Amino acid sequence: NMDEITEPIVCCPNDPDDAKLLSEEAGRKVDEVFIGSCMTNIGHFRAAGKLLDQYSGQLPTRLWIAPPTKMDQEKLTEEGYYAKYGKVGARTEMPGCSLCMGNQARVADNCTVVSTSTRNFPNRLGKGADCYLASAELAAVCSVVGKLPTPEEYMKYASQLEAGKDDTFRYLNFNEVDSYVEAADDVKIPDDVREAAKKLQAA
Repeated sequence: NMDEITEPIVCCPNDPDDAKLLSEEAGRKVDEVFIGSCMTNIGHFRAAGKLLDQYSGQLPTRLWIAPPTKMDQEKLTEEGYYAKYGKVGARTEMPGCSLCMGNQARVADNCTVVSTSTRNFPNRLGKGADCYLASAELAAVCSVVGKLPTPEEYMKYASQLEAGKDDTFRYLNFNEVDSYVEAADDVKIPDDVREAAKKLQAA
């Protein structure tokens, strides 16, 4: 039951079905962290940015940031989050798959990675890499502390997100991005397509 889960869950190397409580894996050194893939939304990147903003200096890990869409990237840049990523030395990738694809960028050989992607099969993110799957919030904490934290260490950071959670995790819609609204104003939809869409809605 969900109400019985009191701490984060991670999927262990290198099997997405090997799920364990964070406390069972706490203390494992983390070399690299990937926050990205189509499983993330803009709220996850805001949360990561707010946690990273509490850290001063360069991270003890190599942090990869790859929003799933250009729309997310534009909004995060506008809101100042890319500046927060840059301040701690994160590597910002072009929006899209990045490490999750498995054949684009790669992590260092034989390192330990915490990733927000959906799969952690052997060698997918890097040759010989051990990859944990985790939430974006846990991944951000791992990037700061350089290890899988204890549940208590995690909550120390995650509790900072509680106060502004409605703003942090608000969704991004196309009608809220000026450039997309302006582009949509110029789109002409043929009458026959409109009629077909109306029929589908009515069905």
